[in-house]
Amino acid sequence: MTQPPLADAVDHDATAEPSASVGARIRDLRQARGISARALAKTLGISPSAVSQIERGVMQPSVSRLIAITDALGVPLVAAFDPASDRPVEPVGPSGFTLQRAGQSPDIVLDSGVSFRRLTPGSSPGVDYFESIYPPGASAHGADGLFHHEGYEVGTVVAGELTIDFEAERVILRAGDAISYPCSVPHRLHNTGGTDAVAHWLIVHA
Repeated sequence: MTQPPLADAVDHDATAEPSASVGARIRDLRQARGISARALAKTLGISPSAVSQIERGVMQPSVSRLIAITDALGVPLVAAFDPASDRPVEPVGPSGFTLQRAGQSPDIVLDSGVSFRRLTPGSSPGVDYFESIYPPGASAHGADGLFHHEGYEVGTVVAGELTIDFEAERVILRAGDAISYPCSVPHRLHNTGGTDAVAHWLIVHA
């Protein structure tokens, strides 16, 4: 029996930029939707100057701020990771799959060193699938505040230890642990351990 040809539609040597410019991407998304910086600032409850600093890369948004921005712009979270995320991707072969090689998805570094990387190969309407890395001491939000956003969240910790605070309780997740909850429930993710906390997240939008 003849073996099928090896799928090689994506160049093994093609790699994405090591860190995407999240500020420039936010500006492009905002302008494409005809929203002024002042209008976005009003929706977020921050100053137009703060929006300008984020878009120019002077200030990195926190995880919660980035989610608030993408919610306000009506785009999925992964749209801030990768300019190609909102463009349809054609199947690469007769089997109808899409393919993303290691190193071809750019990561973005946010406030306190938290990094996000898109895991979905191709477009995935209604779903965000990404990897997050929280260095020791890093948090998705302020020191004491909780935040909420749109969608339903499912997460699995791959390495390290990740703490999630809810209004009434605290959950500590270690490698192999998984959790799910409505994103409308106020919460805060942070790393109180001594090593990087790596997790994979699936956010399903209504």
